Amino acid sequence: MAESQALGSRIRRLRREAGLSQMDLAGTELSPSYISLLEAGKRTPSPEVLEQIAARLGCPPEHLLEMVATDRADTLQTDLRYAEISLRNGDPKTALDTFTAVRDAAAAQGKDAVRLSAEYGVAQALEHDGRLEEAAERYQALLDHAGYGQSLVPRLAVAVALCRCHREMGDLAHAVDLATTTLEEARRLRITPTVLGVELLATLVGLHCERGDLHRAAALARNAIEEAEGVSDRKALGAAYWNAGVVAHRSGESADALLLLERALAIYSEGDDARALSRLRNAYASVLMQSETADIAEAKAQLTRSAEALADHGSTVDMAYCETSLARACLLESDAPQAERHARRALELLGSGHRLETARTLLVLAGAQLQLGEAAAAEAGCERAALLLEASEADRQAASAWNDLGELLERSGRTERAVWAYRQSLRCLGQRSSLLPAAGTSAGASASTSAGTSTGASTGASAGGDPGQQGSARA
Repeated sequence: MAESQALGSRIRRLRREAGLSQMDLAGTELSPSYISLLEAGKRTPSPEVLEQIAARLGCPPEHLLEMVATDRADTLQTDLRYAEISLRNGDPKTALDTFTAVRDAAAAQGKDAVRLSAEYGVAQALEHDGRLEEAAERYQALLDHAGYGQSLVPRLAVAVALCRCHREMGDLAHAVDLATTTLEEARRLRITPTVLGVELLATLVGLHCERGDLHRAAALARNAIEEAEGVSDRKALGAAYWNAGVVAHRSGESADALLLLERALAIYSEGDDARALSRLRNAYASVLMQSETADIAEAKAQLTRSAEALADHGSTVDMAYCETSLARACLLESDAPQAERHARRALELLGSGHRLETARTLLVLAGAQLQLGEAAAAEAGCERAALLLEASEADRQAASAWNDLGELLERSGRTERAVWAYRQSLRCLGQRSSLLPAAGTSAGASASTSAGTSTGASTGASAGGDPGQQGSARA
């Protein structure tokens, strides 16, 4: 960030000395708003753009380049640094273009170390831009070719990133298996405890929490804190506190959750990772809203600060999480129109690849629609959310979604349909009757047929069907 701000300051000074406006400096290829962001240190130009700007300022490109990489004579290393700064400044498209160019050039020159660094950057840029499937493919390719021994340490970083992608896409089982296998591998080779090892362990805590295995998540959270206290990096301890706080919140221990998250906030506030701090503020705000002594005003203040920072440094997914939390806050204040606007903005940012957060956002949107008198739309949103959560194997969250749908249906007088939704909720929690015939007997088949006929909804009938039907319906 300091490097990009120094570069922006020099460009602004040279522009003023040349008597140029931001529009003059932008020319036909760039925009005045881009020049404004550049001068504020919020964007880093590609080498090609830097040459255009230098030409208009009447100075050699090296005069600007030295602000970013004063001690780098190697062009590929300089471009790689540009890409890293662009990604950190919230410009994944510029980062992707530059990383790709560096990767191709490094491959042609036989510089394998630079090529691998650039390939990792390509995957990060794709993830940051919300292109999760492409990012996961890149991360997987890197993981497949990663070595063992000392080279396993960066392997942990790739594993964390790949788990993150699978989590967002709703493939929790795959993510848990990958995190567990990689951790076991690292421990066999005595690579852990390290900062990356703690980060991967914290990631596994979050994954078990998403799946509803809170007992396992809590045990791992304690291990993560113990390991984090044994390494020198404060951020590792912050990550451990962060995930332990989320587990405590899901377990109904909001006071402990707030304490753990406040410890994490204190640590992250000492660093310069604006994106991670903003995401942590989102988590803290969510707990504030749902604690016994809910503080909606403070939660919204935290979310507003988060949104401002994420506008410069966050990904589309980060901003979507913030929008969903803002929607939830507005809903708690009975401001349904504003809640609906935030929720729809979140869905727009999420696109089609983020099952878990899409499901949670649909539930908030359903709450807003219910307040606005749009019961049918709210019902459809709840059911879609429940199906998405089931597809992700987030069974406890799916059970909650089905229960919400049941309450909604019961409130609207559709008792038989409500009973059906409550049964789906119990099914997700593993509850089965020991007094009634199992599904598949004549009595069970008759009951199922009756329920399907009474609702008249094909989506309702498929919700209790086999997993294959559910998966294809949601695809």
